[in-house]
Amino acid sequence: MIPLDQKKFINFKSGLYVVSTPIGNLMDITLNALEILKLSDLILCEDTRVSKKILDKYNIKNKELFAYHKFNEKKSLNKITSLIESGKIVSIVSDAGTPCISDPGLILVNECINKKLNIFSIPGPSSVISAVSISGFSDKFIFYGFFPEKLKEIKSDLGALSKLNLTIVFFISAKKFKKNFIYFEKYFSDRNMFICKELTKMYEEHFRLSVSKIKNFNIELRGEITLVLSEKIENESKNKLLNQDKNKIRKLMKKLSIKDIVNEIKKNKDIPKKDIYNYCLQLKNEK
Repeated sequence: MIPLDQKKFINFKSGLYVVSTPIGNLMDITLNALEILKLSDLILCEDTRVSKKILDKYNIKNKELFAYHKFNEKKSLNKITSLIESGKIVSIVSDAGTPCISDPGLILVNECINKKLNIFSIPGPSSVISAVSISGFSDKFIFYGFFPEKLKEIKSDLGALSKLNLTIVFFISAKKFKKNFIYFEKYFSDRNMFICKELTKMYEEHFRLSVSKIKNFNIELRGEITLVLSEKIENESKNKLLNQDKNKIRKLMKKLSIKDIVNEIKKNKDIPKKDIYNYCLQLKNEK
């Protein structure tokens, strides 16, 4: 946290300022962000039309805006860093939230690091933190970013994520959400889901459901969604089935390894081996 008496000093220091902007409600902007935007010699915008709405609302005028996006990130580097080297203040903003987080800016930050130029973060609203804070899920979470598009990435990344007993956050468009129901079922059937739409806006909506029942979700969604998956949920039905063989498993433990017990129980139970293995470990630890 920056002490108030240092604020003026930092505001006037040349460098790159990564400025967070509202994710929906334009009132969700910090005083520090407004001050930096007023002082900026150049403001890099994902979309100048979107950024101008914020500047107009807070009467910030006569600012040079430059469209900075994934298609011109690299070729603009020298122009931007030269300005900073000459003692100017350059701010970068995205359409919503914080630049560099699933938005343009990372290439520029690394270029500034390489050239030993000042970089400052001006924090603000976050759809990720906002969604996790009202999900009711574990606060130990991992943010993936935009849901993978290529089948190879879907299989490798979701396969790895499915093994983590943490809350998982994705950004995904409404169209892609429905198209990928099959993958949510395949990799995350043992979790609950929290869907956030239009966060901080007038028409903000939330939906809660079990991933195992995702096919029953027929609500029409539009735009971009912040999607939160819970930590793994213990499946009571699996435990009930295994409890039927509790005495048998205890007896087998006296003469077989857990791996052999898993193979033996699997013959008559339609339960994943990892669940049988974990159940056996629980019994072993009860002793």
